[in-house]
Amino acid sequence: MHVTPPNRCRIVLIAPSGEDAAAFEPRLRAAISGGDIASIILPAYELDEASFQAFAERIVPVAQAANIAAIIADDTRIAGRVGADGLHLETGRAALEEAIERFQDRMTVGAGGAKTRDDALNLGEARPDYMFFGRFGYDNKPEPHNRNLALGHWWAEMIEIPCILMAGSDIASVETVAETGCEFVALSSAVFGDGVDPAQAIARANAILDETAPRFEE
Repeated sequence: MHVTPPNRCRIVLIAPSGEDAAAFEPRLRAAISGGDIASIILPAYELDEASFQAFAERIVPVAQAANIAAIIADDTRIAGRVGADGLHLETGRAALEEAIERFQDRMTVGAGGAKTRDDALNLGEARPDYMFFGRFGYDNKPEPHNRNLALGHWWAEMIEIPCILMAGSDIASVETVAETGCEFVALSSAVFGDGVDPAQAIARANAILDETAPRFEE
């Protein structure tokens, strides 16, 4: 069954730190059962290469089976080995340009790490597939960071490259993110935090976005 994605801001999951694949897989499956998810980004955090590859080998197929793009952060070799759909880079423009040249014909290549408009424009000149505003693991307050909201709103108004904007730890913050006009809202602790039901969190996020998010022009 092919479901047409909603024509509004969609959810991108960020895998949390400190997870092993056996514990994270059922939580991801629960999130998937909650409704529409566009993609999931897997950062290595403090994992060594072998551990990160083992994690990705288990999680990437789960996402892909649900038609969710699996994106590996900052490791081109593991992205290739596990058959990921995309690569997320926060290593600066030179590495981004090299990755775009090598990989963009067969996988999504996105950029993060911009802290200012100048940073973002500099990375944007390399023509990544998306720009990410936020920091993995720093969604520890209920609301999104104001700087990220300001950057996302400016980018969405000025630049055609899609952007992903990190929400806060409160699932209701997806409404604030969607108001910027960005194409994707990133969720991590709001879905995978202690005591959170991932299925309920995703269902609620999608319901809020269905009700409040601006619709994009076809």
